[in-house]
Parts: sequence; structure tokens; C-alpha cells
Amino acid sequence: MAAEALVREALYAVAPELEGEPLEPARRFRDQFDFDSMDFLRYVVELHRLTGLDIPERDYPQLETLAGAAAWLAEHLATGGAAAR
Repeated sequence: MAAEALVREALYAVAPELEGEPLEPARRFRDQFDFDSMDFLRYVVELHRLTGLDIPERDYPQLETLAGAAAWLAEHLATGGAAAR
């Protein structure tokens, strides 16, 4: 599955009302819709569940946008997640 599709799947698992809504790739999720810190943590947990990648807290800022999260996932999935462990 493509990185962006994985990000969207994780988002929709946490906030199903977003499915079908347009997402601005470079805009932070919390600035686009009602997405608080608990939602963000559930989204990170869901990304981990979907990919098996360990996601260090230092990388959380990269996961705050669709574009950033897709780039982070693409990089770490391509390397087998070695950099994320």
C-alpha cells in the first residue's frame, strides 16, 4: 500500500468523519480539522499497527501533515524501518 494511503487509513480509523473530505497535504491536521493531542496519539498508534514500524517521539512533528507523514513512511518503509527502530 502506498504511504499516503496508509496515512489516510490511519486518519480515518481515528476520525472516520474525515473520509471523503479534502486534505491539504502541507497543512497540519490540527489546523484543518478537530484533531487534538489524543487523536494524534491514536493516529500514531494506528500507523504503527498498520506498518509495524516503531515511531519515535522525536519524529512526531514529521507526521503532523499528510505530505510529511507520507514522506516519513515512504522513507522508513523503503529501508525496512531500520531508522525508526
